[in-house]
Amino acid sequence: MSDLTNIKAVIFDMDGLLLDSERIALATFVAACRENDFEPDVAVYYRCIGGNDSRTREVLTEGYGEGFHYDTVMASWQKKNEEEASTRAFPVKPGALYLLQGLKARKIKMAVVTSTRRDSAVRKLSNAGMLPFFEFVIGGDQIKNSKPHPEIYLTACRRLGEKPSDCLALEDSDNGVLSATAAGLTVIQVPDLLSPSEKVKALGHRIVSSLVEVEELLREAKR
Repeated sequence: MSDLTNIKAVIFDMDGLLLDSERIALATFVAACRENDFEPDVAVYYRCIGGNDSRTREVLTEGYGEGFHYDTVMASWQKKNEEEASTRAFPVKPGALYLLQGLKARKIKMAVVTSTRRDSAVRKLSNAGMLPFFEFVIGGDQIKNSKPHPEIYLTACRRLGEKPSDCLALEDSDNGVLSATAAGLTVIQVPDLLSPSEKVKALGHRIVSSLVEVEELLREAKR
């Protein structure tokens, strides 16, 4: 497991990590499918978590086959998600503000890399009162290659002006962990809807139950 003593920046995923939004996304996806007379296998949906729009299209069209009308379902799903995002703040995950405040007090750089479109991500973080903590937000629509490809993390490190080895990635999904690991960051995983796969567990990164534990690990590392 990598050392946490020299971390200069922390890069956060958003959905399922900072915001308890993945359950809402799943519920609206199922509702959108049923509106279009399609009963989804959620195991296929789970493979999309952490991926951007292009990866979602690839996974769902392959997983659901010809009976799944992707564009129609996605239009309905996007509408439902936008309605949720515009009318309320998503619940904040336990320990999120505690961690953000601790990092700010220690003058650690912070950024968000999310597979969600940037405009939607900024709105969600703003509604939750979190946006001012971050130097920038990179959305899935701003990169070519989705997680688990390392592009989004490498881009964030360059913008922060820090080496990947000096940055900590916080992720809930396996796709996110694989992305950050491939980019050379230290990784802590806080699982949300799904437990880490055996393949991902074998990477040897830290896996904790909440962001409270992340803050405690970082404080302990500085002692």
